Amino acid sequence: MPARVYVETSVISYLAARPSRDLITAARQQLTHEWWRLRRPQFEVYISQLVLDEAAAGDPEAAAGRVAILEGLPLLDVTPAAVSLARRLLEVAGMPPGVGADALHIATAACHGMDYLLTWNSTHIANAEYRPPIERACRAQGYEAPVLCTPDELMGGGGES
Repeated sequence: MPARVYVETSVISYLAARPSRDLITAARQQLTHEWWRLRRPQFEVYISQLVLDEAAAGDPEAAAGRVAILEGLPLLDVTPAAVSLARRLLEVAGMPPGVGADALHIATAACHGMDYLLTWNSTHIANAEYRPPIERACRAQGYEAPVLCTPDELMGGGGES
């Protein structure tokens, strides 16, 4: 059975954006395209209504491109349990006010048993300092936290150590 991946909105934004002249952004865009083309077929990929809502916001033309990419992807419900867990994550992880959506992405993925949460948001999601308290908070609520990672971290090693 393939691993299950919750794709957070930042990945879709990099995938849909016009090529950037900024070297770091351009590299992330390239990695995102490679992951989507080469690795995505090896996973069960999911999103939530929160991802759809975030992707649909902003410039109408850009939003239409992001939403088109999401068509046909299975949708996870943002449950009351996920909302409760998100509140707990904000408290326990010491995340700053105003990042409730980031906590809700993590909580939704955890409540639905996702193996991975794929994101380019390393400020509040794929952040090594937040990872331990996020994992503890999820376990305390009876959930296993997904692996919080960027597309380059989920490209696959393919070799033995």
